[in-house]
Amino acid sequence: MTDKIKIQLEYVINCSPKVLYNRLSTASGLSEWFAEDVRVRGKKFTFIWEGAEQTAEMTLHKENRLVRYAWVDEEDTYFEFRITQDELTGDVSLIVIDFTEEDEQDETRELWNTQVADLKHILGS
Repeated sequence: MTDKIKIQLEYVINCSPKVLYNRLSTASGLSEWFAEDVRVRGKKFTFIWEGAEQTAEMTLHKENRLVRYAWVDEEDTYFEFRITQDELTGDVSLIVIDFTEEDEQDETRELWNTQVADLKHILGS
């Protein structure tokens, strides 16, 4: 098995950190852009895409700043959303951290670009 590599992507999002955090940390928010359906039981989030399910646990969260989901069925892999705000310009950025196989970096980036484009569309960003 190959070690997965960490990728970090940054997107400028025109909305408040609070509004953005809601879309990253709740089942209703995530089902608007990230997965077709999201079910929550405690800290476990089940994401559904085209009939396939994947479960992750929210292992870290700081209100309006950070959310991390660890995949239940894949050891040591997670994806994370960080929200940053530039002190001078007020620009809000979403930083996505994910892990992927070395030969799937482009596909993973493309997938996030598509997902985040949906998110921006919903937020009117």
